[in-house]
Amino acid sequence: MDLGVRWKLHGDGRTPAPGAVVRPDERLSWPRTIGLGAQHVVAMFGASFVAPVLMGLDPNLAIMMSGVATVIFLLATRGRVPSYLGCSLSFVGVAAVIRAQGGSSATVTGAVFAVGVVLFLAGLAVQRFGARIIHAAMPPIVTGAVVMLIGFNLAPVTASTYWPTDQWTALLVMLFTGLAVVCLRGFWSRIAIFLGLIFGYGISWLFDRIFGRIHSVNGGGAAVDHWRLDLSGVGKADWIGLPSFHAPSFEWSAILVALPVVIALIAENAGHVKAVGEMTGDDLDDKLGTAISADGAASMLSTAVGGPPNTTYSENIGVMAATRVYSTAAYWAAAGFALLFGLCPKFGAIVAAIPGGVLGGITVILYGMIGLLGAQIWINAGVDLRNPLNLVPAAAGIIIGVGNVSLKFTDNFSLSGIALGTIVVITGYHALRAMAPAHLKTQEPLLDAGTSTYDENSAPQDHDKGTGKKG
Repeated sequence: MDLGVRWKLHGDGRTPAPGAVVRPDERLSWPRTIGLGAQHVVAMFGASFVAPVLMGLDPNLAIMMSGVATVIFLLATRGRVPSYLGCSLSFVGVAAVIRAQGGSSATVTGAVFAVGVVLFLAGLAVQRFGARIIHAAMPPIVTGAVVMLIGFNLAPVTASTYWPTDQWTALLVMLFTGLAVVCLRGFWSRIAIFLGLIFGYGISWLFDRIFGRIHSVNGGGAAVDHWRLDLSGVGKADWIGLPSFHAPSFEWSAILVALPVVIALIAENAGHVKAVGEMTGDDLDDKLGTAISADGAASMLSTAVGGPPNTTYSENIGVMAATRVYSTAAYWAAAGFALLFGLCPKFGAIVAAIPGGVLGGITVILYGMIGLLGAQIWINAGVDLRNPLNLVPAAAGIIIGVGNVSLKFTDNFSLSGIALGTIVVITGYHALRAMAPAHLKTQEPLLDAGTSTYDENSAPQDHDKGTGKKG
């Protein structure tokens, strides 16, 4: 059985000829391949360690399981789809809602495990019936609206939890990160979130030296005196050790909040597979279902041991676009590095020490980017918002999601925010389409046409999690 773990040496193994590409089944010399793997790790870092922090999960375990997830994905796709599976930012809002309802980390991972199951089954359905089955249930107007309301539902988390911790640090980090995203070029622009975090660490340390402790809310609680950057936990942490594992816990209310994210994950995977196919020149439509199933299986495994869910990362697709090296050997190297990082508790302690003000500045941009990816899906698919069949369900669902509107059924059961907004968008669209006059039922492009665009001089225009999320 071909598992895609044998690679031919490209040329002399050193530098590809001008205009040449290193295909997925090829590799450069092993030192260069390992170096490219390290570059992929740096590219995914920005979003992949922010996601677990925002979800309240162990960053060491998150990084480790991202390596495991990447291995699962590469084996499942037989090495034909070079991609890194990092921690998905699409679930950050879900985790915030579940915790606000009194849920624990086990409740969060249990809800996300259920999403992984549904994603795995959706992938099997795509393998059996083709991408048309996904498009029939979730045309671009629905997919874009759900991605948008998931991102914008996060706004209160920034406004009430992170930003008030240190508003001036948050403002400076926001400005620096924005400049980095816009003004830097190539690889550096793709790790702008990571650079913003480093800048935030430095500013927080400097302000502590100049101004001393700050009196503010810390983690959304009461206002207290505290250091902006508290590294006391780093000194106590071991250099080598296992991350913190825990079993998931299943609650229907939490699962219902998390399920809508399936739509965002399917859109991400479809866009990324299409983008990789365009870059490598391979027709990967037959691998779409496999990619979705592999993502679901990897997320199930990660959340089963207490880690966050995973998704394909546009940051790493951007690295391939810049280097024109699509070798899956580099991703195996990246997965190896991720496993090693997961075994270093001191690394996790550094991540956990990210100041609240720094997260405030980062998330202002990051959450907005996640939401606006929904608009990008509409643009790429040519969705006509002048058509009331598209406009009405999207408008209603987005306001419900952003405003966290609630619909109470019993004393113990209600739907609100992301879950209710998604249900309104999906059921509203299909119900209205069934009753709409013929002239409103315009034909939309199939999902097979892709949800992303590719320019060889820039990164793919679809997600990310971590444009950081796309994750």
